[in-house]
Amino acid sequence: MSTKPDIGPPPLGPRHWPAWLGIGTMALLARLPWSWQRALGTPLGALLRALLGERRRIALRNLELCFPELGDAAREALLREHFQSLAIGVFEFARAWWGSVGPLRRGIEVEGLEHIAAARAGGRGVIVVSGHFTTLEVCGRLMCDHVPLAGMYRPHAQPAMEWAVRRGRARYAAAMFPKQDVRGAVKHLKRGGLLWYAPDQDPSRGDSVYVPFFGQPAHSLTSTHQLARMSGAAVVLFQHARRADGGYTLTLRPALDDFPSKDATVDTARVMAGIEAMARAAPAQYLWIHRRFKRTPDGVSPYA
Repeated sequence: MSTKPDIGPPPLGPRHWPAWLGIGTMALLARLPWSWQRALGTPLGALLRALLGERRRIALRNLELCFPELGDAAREALLREHFQSLAIGVFEFARAWWGSVGPLRRGIEVEGLEHIAAARAGGRGVIVVSGHFTTLEVCGRLMCDHVPLAGMYRPHAQPAMEWAVRRGRARYAAAMFPKQDVRGAVKHLKRGGLLWYAPDQDPSRGDSVYVPFFGQPAHSLTSTHQLARMSGAAVVLFQHARRADGGYTLTLRPALDDFPSKDATVDTARVMAGIEAMARAAPAQYLWIHRRFKRTPDGVSPYA
C-alpha cells in the first residue's frame, strides 16, 4: 500500500536561504539529547508565552470558553503547562522530521492495534482520526512503527520548508496527500490503506457545519463523513499523549459503529466529541493557540 511521497529536488535559490537557515537550526536542535530537550521545555515554554502575546491571548480565551468551571489561577496554570508542552513539541517535531526517535521508543505504550486489524478485515480502508495536539507529529511517526499510516496535510507556503517537511515525512509515512487531493486519498482508502487525518481546526473552505465542541458551536469540516462515504472506509479514533515520565501512550479505539450515517452533521458531531474526549484527557497538550471558534453562528468572534 505504500506510495512514498515524490518530493522532487530542493529549492536552492537565494530567496530560500533564510528558510534553509531556519531548517538547519531545527535539524541541529533535533540532535540534542532527549533529556536536554525535555529539560529545555520549561524555560523555552516560558519564553514562548512571553513572546507570543497574541497566541497567549487566544489560548487563554479558548481555555475560558472550554473550561468555565476552572478558576483564573487554574486556567493560568494550564496555560503555562500548554506553552511548556508547545516547547517540547518543537523538539518532537524536529526529531520526527529530521532526527532520531530511538530514545522516544523506549517509553512507548501502544493500545488497540487489534481495532485496526478488525477494521481492515476484508480489505477495507481505515481513516485514523486524531486532533491537533503538540504531540501530533512525533506520535504519528511512532505509530508508523506499527501500522502503515498515510496522511493528509496542508502544504506549507514556503517552498523550502515544504520540501524539507515532505522529505522528513517520507522517512516514515506510507504516503502523503495535500488536503486538495481528495481523489488520491479516497483511492488510497479504497485500496485498503490507512489515512491519518486531523479534522478539528476551523476550516477556511470545504463543506462545514456547526457542532458542539467543549459546549461551544464549532465550525467543523464534514470531511471525515465525506471520505468514509466515498471510500467505504472505517473510522478509528487515535488518541496520543506524552506522559509525565517522558514516555508516550498511543491508543486506538474501536471503529465507530454505523459510520458514515446519512447525516453529515451527526457524524461530524461524533468525531468532534471523540476529539474533545482526547483533549480532556491531556488538556495541556491540545493546540489551544488556534482560533478554534473564530466563526460563530451569530458572526460575533469571541476573540475580538
